[in-house]
Amino acid sequence: MSKILFYKFPVTSQVFYKSKFTYALVNLKPIVPGHVLVVPLRVVQRLKDLSPEESIDYIMTVQLIHSFIEKVYKADSLNLAMQDGVAAGQSVPHVHTHIIPRYLNDGYGDGIYDLLESHEQNLNSFFQIALKKMQVARDEDRKPRSMEVMEKEANWLREELNEFIKSRETVHLG
Repeated sequence: MSKILFYKFPVTSQVFYKSKFTYALVNLKPIVPGHVLVVPLRVVQRLKDLSPEESIDYIMTVQLIHSFIEKVYKADSLNLAMQDGVAAGQSVPHVHTHIIPRYLNDGYGDGIYDLLESHEQNLNSFFQIALKKMQVARDEDRKPRSMEVMEKEANWLREELNEFIKSRETVHLG
């Protein structure tokens, strides 16, 4: 596999899926197990900067990885998150989508709607309350994982994804 960058950082060994214009990789500091990223190969800051062909491939990859992560992590649902630009909280100037497994018993549930309504004026408060309710460590409290751990997860996900894709092809052909 040729060298893959997330902005200016080499991430080739963390990649578990690659299409013509997009890749998926494991997260350095995941919020929960199975928290992965989908990223276009070309470094662009905003979603609007992708070409139509790249956009189609990107969304199709998000959909594939969404279905895969939900199955392999036995998630009840998923959160998809994209901070598109600095004002939206984007910390790395390379567009990407977070895919985060969710579970009915993870302590969050429908409470998100009440939190959104009562804190729509103060998103920072919303996220702090949500993190406490989910019992998820704050970003600064989460420690980066080792390259070895991320490579191991990427290899496992790559194998599982290949099986997942084969099973989908069998269903569509059968």
